[in-house]
Amino acid sequence: MGLRKRLLRCFGLGGEEAVPEEKPEPAAAEKKRPGGGAKPKLRRLSTANLRSLSLQDLSRKLETTRLHAFTLDELKAATKNFSAANFLGEGGFGPVYKGFVDGRLRPGLEPQHVAVKYLDLESDGVQGHREWLAEVVYLGMLSHPHLVKLVGFCNEDDQRMLVYEYMPRGSLENHLFKNLLASLPWSTRLKIAVGAAKGLAFLHEAETPVIYRDFKASNILLDSDYTAKLSDFGLAKEGPKGDATHVTTRVMGTHGYAAPEYILTGHLTARSDVYSFGVVLLELLTGRRSVDKRRRGREQNLVDWARPYLRRADRLHRFMDPSLESQYSSRAAEAAAKVAHQCLQSVPKARPTMRDVVAALEPLLALDDDVPMGPFVFTVGAAEAPAPAPARVVAGVVEAAAAAANANEEEAEAGSRQGKRHVMSAVHAESPLRYASAVKRPESPPTLSRA
Repeated sequence: MGLRKRLLRCFGLGGEEAVPEEKPEPAAAEKKRPGGGAKPKLRRLSTANLRSLSLQDLSRKLETTRLHAFTLDELKAATKNFSAANFLGEGGFGPVYKGFVDGRLRPGLEPQHVAVKYLDLESDGVQGHREWLAEVVYLGMLSHPHLVKLVGFCNEDDQRMLVYEYMPRGSLENHLFKNLLASLPWSTRLKIAVGAAKGLAFLHEAETPVIYRDFKASNILLDSDYTAKLSDFGLAKEGPKGDATHVTTRVMGTHGYAAPEYILTGHLTARSDVYSFGVVLLELLTGRRSVDKRRRGREQNLVDWARPYLRRADRLHRFMDPSLESQYSSRAAEAAAKVAHQCLQSVPKARPTMRDVVAALEPLLALDDDVPMGPFVFTVGAAEAPAPAPARVVAGVVEAAAAAANANEEEAEAGSRQGKRHVMSAVHAESPLRYASAVKRPESPPTLSRA
């Protein structure tokens, strides 16, 4: 009964009061993924009419999800009283802290690191509470290798928190735009794109699809081996029912990622997510943000700038992220650019489904036979370096001093070669350096909202 009581508090008193909903939603039917062989175990419980259920029925439904209803004291203990040392960052929802939970905190709890997201109700109010509830509902009902796992939540008095599995590599946004010392290799970028596409395909494949609505680089989290997982389901919404072609709703999302027809009309479909995926795929290919006000003219909007290059394979080298240093398969890059172009079609029906996107991108992971070899760097140890030539005493002190300076420079260079990391070396191609003198990219674009 503990979980049920905590959930009832979310909605106030009166167990039989219905939860308001913008529009009734039909049931989501489970589908089998195509292809044979062993597949990861997935969970897709029905999310139909969740907000129109009575509070008792909703709480009973969520009791079957294995979510833990944590107390505030338990999460204080897990995060060391929300210590500044455990602070991971802050997003639209509120601050996020790293923590650790195990059987000592609660019997039967699997030992693991977690990320605790703390909702600031004072600033977010009703909308923040709705997003918190949407995350509990959707991540409590859905389970997939490419969706972040919700461990539990806290609903104590005015406290609203979400407890996720900890993702040690952080967000894709940080790796693409905020890490100046290392660039994601081509193979890792493709792996992330395929994983994120599989997560979206899973959401869309129900009879009544779940539309993610806020697909962007900052919402793609990476585990220790760079497996991509979708997070932040606060804006997720169930798709159209019956013969309806779309859901009409408030325009919410992020500038640069939201589909143009959704911004103009408020008509939301699964193809809206496909457009957003095309934008993120462009970010992976180019290393550029979807919106960058520091660039000139047309280059400020990534889609507008990239369209001419997507149609011309011979211009691909002008389009790709220069930090890749041409270490990518040109055939795979051309195919990925073609997928991005299809996803970004102005007419929603002309865009592929996410299952089609997965089918087009996944084979590219094996295309590595045309990746150019990195430049060969021959290094010589200090002991093997030739001795510097003696200075010629011909023109007096000035020439002798210059020759001695040159000799010292050659000796220092020879001595430093041994054990030094060479940026252009094929051995160290996994993390080529980006110098801090590069222009700093602006922060994430603002979230848009229209009544």
